[in-house]
Amino acid sequence: MRPEERAAILIEGLPYIKEYAGKTVVVKYGGNAMIDEKLKQAVIEDVLLLHLVGIHVILVHGGGPDISRMLKETGRPTHFVKGLRYTDENVMEIVQMTLCGKINKDLAAMLDGKGIGLSGLDGNLFMAVPHTDQEGTDYGQVGDIVHVNPEVVFRLIEDGYIPVISSVARGAEDDRSYNINADLAASKIAAALKAKKMILLTDVKGLMRDPADESTLIESLKVSQVPALINEGVISGGMIPKVECCVEAVRQGVQSVSIQDGRIPHSILMELLSDAGIGTMFS
Repeated sequence: MRPEERAAILIEGLPYIKEYAGKTVVVKYGGNAMIDEKLKQAVIEDVLLLHLVGIHVILVHGGGPDISRMLKETGRPTHFVKGLRYTDENVMEIVQMTLCGKINKDLAAMLDGKGIGLSGLDGNLFMAVPHTDQEGTDYGQVGDIVHVNPEVVFRLIEDGYIPVISSVARGAEDDRSYNINADLAASKIAAALKAKKMILLTDVKGLMRDPADESTLIESLKVSQVPALINEGVISGGMIPKVECCVEAVRQGVQSVSIQDGRIPHSILMELLSDAGIGTMFS
């Protein structure tokens, strides 16, 4: 690439840097981007670059594969109920050790001294009640967030740090810890902070009319269109709760939300600082 071509790429990002400087962006980090070391490095580089140009980035993460591996290594059984990991006290112990310990601190350490690891337990950041459904299914210590106390996150941002948040919560009605879906945790903190943007990194290109055909990607969507797409079956299965998190975030004041492919290196920068954009944007 010639020097003038490199310069053109940088200039293309200038209006977007101006737009986002001083604003808050929440990134939910998960999927293959957490497993593949090259993708992980690309995510960290994206977050650091955004931070250095004055954008307030918050990284929210899960860690399902690592939890499954630790449960297997310790001989603790686990199973899924309607797509959610049943979380008893033994499983919750591993969830907390894995998410709040190794994963959280490893990610924070990669951010050149600017990352501060938090869990939803710190400062009662996330308060939750047991997850329920219409059938009264027992999910154990899987929780739904009912309150967010964002003061500690505000303070870290004001002091120039990048909060790295693991998706666990304190019980709002008891003393137990709860396992929280990372998409839900990201949407709740984005709404509490009135973030300008939320990005959900996943292992698909975005929302497609035909999941088997990437050319049917829906590039932008109004949240008012979502119910009809659910009724039509365009949004189905595991995509429904993910999209519902997007809808709730927008309705609570987040300007736009994107579901995008975390398997593409530097997809965060492509979405925020280029003309092309990537994935499906909800507004």
